[in-house]
Amino acid sequence: MSQSSPDIPRRHGADVERGRRMARALKPLIKGDPEPTAQQWQAIGESLNHGDPAMDALVAWMVTHGMGPARRLFDQAVVQGIASIDDPPQPLRQFFEQVENTPAWVDQKRLAAGARACGISGLTGLRALRDLGLMAGYQASAINRTLVLTGTLKKGAQRRVAETTKWWLDATRPGGMARGAPGWNSTLQVRLIHALVRRALSADARWDSREYGLPINQCDMHATWLAFSVIFLFGQRLLGVPLSAREGRDVMHLWKYIGWLMGVEARWLVDSEQQGRVALYQNLLAQAPPDDSSRELGRALMEEPLYRQYKNLGWLRGRWNRALHLSIERTFLGKSGMRALGLPDGVLPWYPLISFAPRISWHMANRVLPGGRARLERQGQRQQQAYLRVLFGQQTPRLIQDQYH
Repeated sequence: MSQSSPDIPRRHGADVERGRRMARALKPLIKGDPEPTAQQWQAIGESLNHGDPAMDALVAWMVTHGMGPARRLFDQAVVQGIASIDDPPQPLRQFFEQVENTPAWVDQKRLAAGARACGISGLTGLRALRDLGLMAGYQASAINRTLVLTGTLKKGAQRRVAETTKWWLDATRPGGMARGAPGWNSTLQVRLIHALVRRALSADARWDSREYGLPINQCDMHATWLAFSVIFLFGQRLLGVPLSAREGRDVMHLWKYIGWLMGVEARWLVDSEQQGRVALYQNLLAQAPPDDSSRELGRALMEEPLYRQYKNLGWLRGRWNRALHLSIERTFLGKSGMRALGLPDGVLPWYPLISFAPRISWHMANRVLPGGRARLERQGQRQQQAYLRVLFGQQTPRLIQDQYH
């Protein structure tokens, strides 16, 4: 498998065989051959040079207009709608007319069902996101380059986890993706931050576009989208949450809309888990192998539970959760993945082993009892909200305030 154009960044498929080993667990779940065709491989490589044209154009106008007043107009349009602004500037109106025009394929009932399925897993879903989505994702070293150059690497894993969890919960609460709701608002704010970072790093002499392509490009945004959808579903089931095929389709539908609003191109957004697994497999082949940044990020995330804001028994609970997460990561990553991330490879996968049977039994029993599913949803959502309070402590949960303008 080789690059078919000199314009494709060098990182594309830098270690295909390692990518194949990382994707090995997916193959039994995929029908047919997931290997990319020459055309698909070319398209993935080209996507490393594609950003978010609609938001990038808006940011260019914001910088010219003056970031302070432009940002205030943007925030007003996010919360109140573009119609709330008298005679809005054309770039702002053009962008919001696009995002406020909800695609015809969006099914509101399925968005609500997908949100309920995200909540039903409680802490297990958040652990799957953290230990399989976030931690395992640090092996893709080219994506880490953005964190290195923006200084985010030095700001602390606990803050990154807290902010990501805040956005995820906003987006996955029932009604959260309605226009003007917290998830809709947060998603557009994150999209703006991405565009500001992309603009800043593209002008930074330290950014090697021939090596890395465009900062926060379509390939990497697609990888993140796959983590929140396909990997989230895969990880929960491995940990004992028995989501049905229909629930999986509803979660995929929810995240298809979130991805669309986030600026991921429609061609990368799929409808089914099966399509998503193939896309994940192919994306993993394209990612660069681990490097020193993978190990630095991995070790920082390993220590993250020690810095949570527990109300009591903080020292003990921090070390308990550190050990618990390491055992889940050992299950997902294997010894080679643990070593690649600078994690102790002698850890045993004890937590998934002892918790799988009780968890799946609890979920299955509740699903057959009257009102049991609703009880699982309420309990799961309460657990997730409580976890957010542990992450933020006395601070008001909020997204990062951007600094790249």
